Amino acid sequence: MTEPTRHPAPEAVGDIIPGEPPVPITVWHAPAPQAGDTMSVMLADRLVRNFTRRRWLVLDLTSGEQLARAVRAAQRHHARHTPQNVTVGIRRAALIVTGWPLGDTAPVPFLADCAQRVMVGGCVAVVLQAAELTVNQVLIAAARAAGLTYLQHIVAAHDLTAPSGQLDGGTHLPVHSDVLIFRSSLDALRGSTDG
Repeated sequence: MTEPTRHPAPEAVGDIIPGEPPVPITVWHAPAPQAGDTMSVMLADRLVRNFTRRRWLVLDLTSGEQLARAVRAAQRHHARHTPQNVTVGIRRAALIVTGWPLGDTAPVPFLADCAQRVMVGGCVAVVLQAAELTVNQVLIAAARAAGLTYLQHIVAAHDLTAPSGQLDGGTHLPVHSDVLIFRSSLDALRGSTDG
């Protein structure tokens, strides 16, 4: 018998911002969030279980209680961010989850702040409701400027049979949310102490 011919895997194509290696795009099925909420409980649960371990801290910058419920169910520690409860010396989070946009918040200082609050190897998950691709590019560039690595792009595909009245203000159904995952490294922490 002859050895089978081995061929290398094809080059990855299709990432929005070329990476080294290219950033993988993953599709998760998850219900659409309720009006005013950042995400569904199912999406929150998958983020918590995929990016944290038991008793790790999850910093919650989302709208709604979905992330808090998922964190408690998975036996992680939960902290909701408000200006009153952020103190010097707070334990670094394993995962920070936020919606986007956040009012008038600028992406570069916001993600630089996230880079300081997440532990080395921890992740920042930014959830966008089917935004323009340029918004993704702006956030990716801001994360890189903060020393965060663009790790993964998750497309949270929603049910296409939305009841009437749930259109996005026009004639389009909100069929997915984008979740951009950024990872912290020692470089992110060094960058903030150098300046």
